[in-house]
Amino acid sequence: MAQTVKTLGPTPVGSKPFISKWSSRYRGATVQDLEPPAALSLNPTDPISLALISAFEREYTHLTVVDAGTRALLGYIAIPALQAQLDSGRVRPDDPLSQAMARFERKGRKYRVISMDTPLEELEEFFEGGPQKQEFAVVTDEDRRFVLGVATRSDLEEFVKRRPA
Repeated sequence: MAQTVKTLGPTPVGSKPFISKWSSRYRGATVQDLEPPAALSLNPTDPISLALISAFEREYTHLTVVDAGTRALLGYIAIPALQAQLDSGRVRPDDPLSQAMARFERKGRKYRVISMDTPLEELEEFFEGGPQKQEFAVVTDEDRRFVLGVATRSDLEEFVKRRPA
């Protein structure tokens, strides 16, 4: 069964502005400075076993799912959640990804573009600033035509650990 994920929207009027806890360490850094690995996108008809093998080989925790014809971003697979679905018997390795993927909810929501040029303060706000915490961000080009990579909350935390205060 596919899940639906609500994307982070604009900050409601009257809410507190987001305050970065690590902005002093970013010093103008952008998502590109995280050096996110190239995205691996699969199709909804691909078997779950392909997602597991591909993620294991590359040590990825999230894979994007795109339409086979248009390459439009449809959703994602979180490997820990996929493994839990397999362990519980909800899905099998030969089932299509469409049965296990989380779909992006688009209607009535403004998509927040995260590109290689996005400042890390904005990425941190994307992860921490909304009502629903985000574990990863799909990194696209400015026009949202191509999926370039995936940046995770842990990528940002590791960057901060490597940067002196």
